[in-house]
Amino acid sequence: MTKKLSHSPSWETSSFGHPAEVSLHERAALSDHLSLCAALRGPLQVLHSGFAAAQGVLAGRVITSVLFVLTLAGGVWLLR
Repeated sequence: MTKKLSHSPSWETSSFGHPAEVSLHERAALSDHLSLCAALRGPLQVLHSGFAAAQGVLAGRVITSVLFVLTLAGGVWLLR
């Protein structure tokens, strides 16, 4: 005997040949989920996003970035 559990909300995995549409209930549930995830991450998400953006900029300019950091460190060391 199988039991069919009713969970709310219910997402369909197929559109059965029709255009896929998102119901208002599904959209609200997704919005609530994303809000909860953002609240749980808090300030660390902002820090992680900033680090990822800086890494993306620096990754394309490895040699220039290394020279800049070495020049900056040398300048700080000389000013002491």
